[in-house]
Amino acid sequence: MKKAVILFSFLLCGAYVAHAQSPREQWKPESTEWYHPVPAKVTPGNGTSAPSDAIVLFDGKDLSKWESMDGSPAKWTVKDGAMIVAPGAGSIQTKQYFGDCQLHIEFKTPVPGKENTLQMKGNSGIMLQSRYEVQVLDCEDNPTYVNGYVGSIYKQSAPMVNPFTGTDKWQVYDIYWKGPRFGTDGKLEAPAMITVVLNGVVVQNNYVLKGNTPYTGLPKYTAHGRMPLSLQDHGVEVAFRNIWIRDL
Repeated sequence: MKKAVILFSFLLCGAYVAHAQSPREQWKPESTEWYHPVPAKVTPGNGTSAPSDAIVLFDGKDLSKWESMDGSPAKWTVKDGAMIVAPGAGSIQTKQYFGDCQLHIEFKTPVPGKENTLQMKGNSGIMLQSRYEVQVLDCEDNPTYVNGYVGSIYKQSAPMVNPFTGTDKWQVYDIYWKGPRFGTDGKLEAPAMITVVLNGVVVQNNYVLKGNTPYTGLPKYTAHGRMPLSLQDHGVEVAFRNIWIRDL
């Protein structure tokens, strides 16, 4: 009887080992391959042109994709292929709503007057879903607070480095945005996350936001869905061009 038990245990262990090893040993390469759905074909942009599946928000000609925050026509100016903040005219927003996205946008800060220092030196902002600001600022010899630097998530996260190339020169942002997720009761299920590349240099690497980006007070989340992209009027004639976005 004892020998039978030992033999049974041996056979059982052998069967377990064989069972544990056999699936992998028996797999064929095609067992882990799939062929559908086939990714859509996208033609990459060439130079400053947008990818073929991008939504061009500003092509250098008009503000037809934009409006004032109250829904009236956008009052910024268009000159030499750029849209320029009209100080005092107010911020503008896209007519279309967006969520997760890849955003490309270029900006140029003007030569400052004597009164334009610190946070008034080339200040504007890119507001994702109308409430999460990526800072636009002239950071050439500008000793302002670092969580308000160009490339910062305003008042939340300073940029890792400062690749700003100079006043009155075009700067290039590529922004990868994953918006927050809310439950049906408005409860936050997953916070927003962002990667920001400025002039080809990563300045925010998968930063997880604590909430919105208020000028005063602490960030917080309020439930929302897809929202417009907005650009800030901070009283300075910052120029923007070559703006396109891809839904993700």
